[in-house]
This record gives sequence, C-alpha cells and structure tokens, in this order.
Amino acid sequence: MYPQPINGYGVSKVVDSDHPEFKKDDLVWGLTTWEEYSLITDPKSHSLVKIHHTDVPLSYYTGILGMPGKTAYAGFFEVCTPKKGEYVYVSAASGAVGQLVGQFAKLAGCYVVGSAGSKEKVDLLKNKLGFDEAFNYKEEHDLKAALKRYFPEGIDVYFEHVGGEMLDAVLQNMRVHGRIAGCGMIAEYDRAEPRGARNLTQIILRRLHFIGFTHRDYDHIYPNFLEFVLPYIRQGKIVYVEDITQGLENGPAALAGLFKGRNFGKQVVEVASF
Repeated sequence: MYPQPINGYGVSKVVDSDHPEFKKDDLVWGLTTWEEYSLITDPKSHSLVKIHHTDVPLSYYTGILGMPGKTAYAGFFEVCTPKKGEYVYVSAASGAVGQLVGQFAKLAGCYVVGSAGSKEKVDLLKNKLGFDEAFNYKEEHDLKAALKRYFPEGIDVYFEHVGGEMLDAVLQNMRVHGRIAGCGMIAEYDRAEPRGARNLTQIILRRLHFIGFTHRDYDHIYPNFLEFVLPYIRQGKIVYVEDITQGLENGPAALAGLFKGRNFGKQVVEVASF
C-alpha cells in the first residue's frame, strides 16, 4: 500500500469543479487531506460544506464553526440537556471543544469549572473564557478531593474529554441523576493497552446518564447551531482561542503536541493562505 496523506477537517478553496453544487473559487470546509492540493471525486463522503459567512476568520471553520463547535453544541445542549443553575465540569477545558462548552454553559446560566494542564491555560479559562473556576490537574495529587473542593454539592453535568484517573474521580463526585457526555478520552489514545476503568458502580448507585456521542449524529442541527453561535461571535460574547502553526512541514509536530498538551487553544495548521 502506498503512503496516504493524513485526513482531517480543514478549509479549502475550489480551484476547479464540474460538480453542480461547487464552483471555482468556492470556499468549503470538511474532511480534507494534509496536502496542498486534493482531488475530491465525492464531496458527500468528505462532508464538504460550502462556506457562506466570510465575515469571520476562515480558520474558525476548523474550530468553532466546524466539527469542534458542532460537537460542543450537540454534546452540551442535546446530550447533557442543561438547566439553569446546574453545576458543570469540563476537562481539557482549554482545547478546541472544551473552551466552547464552558462558554455555552455560562450562556445557559450554569456554574462551570474547567481543568487544564498549565497555569497559563488556567488563567485563560478564568480571565478570558469566563469560567467561574479552573484548576491545573497536574498540581492536584488527589483529583477526587480537588473536585470535591470545587463542587461540594456534586456535579450535575460532566463533559468528558480525558478518561483514566480523571473519569474515576468524576464518577465519585457526580450528583444523583447527573449526565456525562462522552466526547473523548485523550489519556487513552496513545497507550499501548487501555487502562481499566474503576468506580463504574457509581453509574448505578447515582443513576447517572453516561452517553457517548459523535458530532456525526448531529449533522441535521448544523443550521440551528450557526443561527445560535454566529451572533455571539459577532457581538464578541463568545471568543475562540487558536494556536496556529505555519507550514505543512510543521504539521506532524503540531499533531504530536496535542497529546502532550502543548497547544494553547484549538490547534490549526495553515498550509496555504487565500
């Protein structure tokens, strides 16, 4: 088998097309490959979406207006069904999805705490993204106790990005009938063997709703999502932090850095400008 370029969500400009729905110079976002030019014979299989709103940065369509934004919106509002005044916890809260979940939670009238892996990221959560509280999980020797400190009455909604020890600690701090949206488990992705989960009996004892989901389940709500989020972006009521790496040759290092927490916000690789 010949080596294949890495696939990922990106923004592209159509340079030629005989497809009835796309024409030369259209801007699109969807599944593309890490290369300067791509030949796409089936736009539907690449989930290509034509970009109509160009008054915002095009890079936003790899983040807040693309897959991460749709994931945050669907996971929080559709899966977690939040209520005003509830207690929300977001792990990996400064990342592409987490930073949006926290802001959506505040717009919904919730109390929200996030965790991240550095002082700079914690400051970002509290001072720029509007989280009520945030902490550096690397400085906590007892995650269960840390969560108890921030949520003395328990957690109503947990947006799961991490897995491992963090999930174990959260399960012991959930309120009865709490909801967990299983979005990702980055602590498991680069392990040779998955780590066994503990404290799963808490799901039963606390009557928790733990639902795994993917943004692909919610393609039908994308127009509603844009209608919801675009006004907030234009009014400056939602902000989005990006970490932009220049040049395709630097893409592999940027990708590897995600698993070490080196990115500051949504990691973007700019292959070309247009």
